[in-house]
Formats: sequence, structure tokens, C-alpha cells
Amino acid sequence: MSHPIRRRTALAGVPAVLLGLASAPAANAAPAPYPTRFELPDGFQPEGIAIARGTAYFGSRADGDIYAADLRTGRGKVISQGPSTGSLGMKVDPFGRLFVAGAAGGNGRVIDTRTGKILASYTFTSATPTFVNDVVLAKDGAYFTDSQQPVFYRVAGATPETIPLSGDYQHLPGNNANGISLTPDGRALIMVQSSTGFLLRVDPRTGVARRIDLGEALMTNGDGLLLLGRTLYVVQNRLNKIAVLELNHTGTKGEVVDELTSPDFDVPTTVAAFGNRLYLPNARFTTPPTPTTEYWVTAVDR
Repeated sequence: MSHPIRRRTALAGVPAVLLGLASAPAANAAPAPYPTRFELPDGFQPEGIAIARGTAYFGSRADGDIYAADLRTGRGKVISQGPSTGSLGMKVDPFGRLFVAGAAGGNGRVIDTRTGKILASYTFTSATPTFVNDVVLAKDGAYFTDSQQPVFYRVAGATPETIPLSGDYQHLPGNNANGISLTPDGRALIMVQSSTGFLLRVDPRTGVARRIDLGEALMTNGDGLLLLGRTLYVVQNRLNKIAVLELNHTGTKGEVVDELTSPDFDVPTTVAAFGNRLYLPNARFTTPPTPTTEYWVTAVDR
């Protein structure tokens, strides 16, 4: 089922449709491929998303299960049973390895998307509270944020490294470092601090953070990040929208150039791209979770 998308600002040249998508199906016809909405299992409590080769992977913040769905049909299944703690942000590499942030478990793991087997597990911290929230893949390793500790973690071998955050980063009550991406030049990290709405450019070696100049704009309720070229998509979960930013090459300065939203959003958290679309799981944070609570994925044009 297709839903209209409201844009508060229009940009010339932004593609409007995914090439090859059919219009609404005729009566008694098969459903159109690549639906703009498809359901996840009841009670799943989705949080993270990663996409590779037409398959979307979702993590459950309830029990950590990993669910894989075919974007052509919207149908899917659980491919890896969780550890009874949440699976949040995730990224998949070119070899089909899914890197997963382990929430309050203080850990991360790597899953083979073909078999569902756990290839590696990493314990980052035994401190409490902890909330390992998101992950990005770089040339020199995988970087994980922790929303409850003033640190981030780097995995480049068997032993993870803990790197303290400093500079413009101030640890506050609530969720702090949340979504993470690379800068356009790939030399630094970008983190959104949910408690302040700041975007921070972080040196991956030293942990020194500098606030990215966005003028007066704040990324309030900032959650998942997605960088495509110099365009950074920032999911603002409880605001039910995506801020679209254009960054300079080094990621020190940016400008909000668009906002995307949809009536089908119900607190989306993270975002991944396929074709000319963005796909977002709706976490429904404002709806009390039950085993029968419905959850779904919304696709919007970018």
C-alpha cells in the first residue's frame, strides 16, 4: 500500500519514484513489487535496519532476534535468534557479515547473513548503565556508540578498543551518542547526541569531538544516520521526520536542505537506502509494547 510523502521543502532534481515500480495493482492482480509498507512480526519491537542485495535486516530491541525481509515482496523470517537482549543499530559488509549493536548487553556481534550463525562476539563493557546503540563500518574497523557511557568502541581484531569522548562532547542525562556515520571524506566519525540535538565530528583515534556547524538547526530526537555522498539523512524519531543535510567534504559544516515525512511514520528510528528509496522501521516508542503490537516498515522516496 502506497502512502503520500509530505515534503516541507522541495529540492529541484530529487527523483520522485523508484524506476520500474508498478502503479497500484488492478483488482485480482498480484501485489505490486517493492511495497512502500510491509509488516514485521507482531511484538517484534524493531530498531535497526541494514540492506544488502535487496534484503533488509532488522533487529529486535525486545530479544535481539534478527529478521530478514525480501524488499521485492516484503516477506521475511527470523534468521538468527537473539541473546535475550536487544539488537539495535546494524550494518552489513560486502561479505554478508552483519555487525550488530547489543544495547543494554554492552556488547556487539557479527552474524553471517547466509546462515544466521554468530561469527564473533565482543564484550565492550561491564559498566552500568550501558546502551550500545549503533555501528558504522570504516576501513580501519567497526565503530560502536554507547548512549549511556562517554565513550565509543572500535573493533579491528579480537580485542575491542574503548575510546573516551572529549572536546565539545558533554555527557548528560538521557540518551547521548546515538546514530553514527562517517564524514564525506571518510577521515572522521559523525555522531548525533540525542540529549542535545548536536551533530558531532569525532576524531576516531583520539575521541575529540567538535560540534558540526549547522547554523541554528538542531537535530532534536536524532537517531539513525545515513550518509550518501555529501548528503546526510538524520532520523528524528519522535518528530516523525528525516532531516536532509548537505555537508562539506570534511564534515565540519552542514545545512538542512529538506525534510521528509510520511503519514505512515510512527516513531521511525533508523534508515537504510535501496534504489531511490529510504526504508525505516517504525519503533512506535509512544505505544506500549505487547506481544500483539503491530510493527511495520515504511519506504519513502529520497
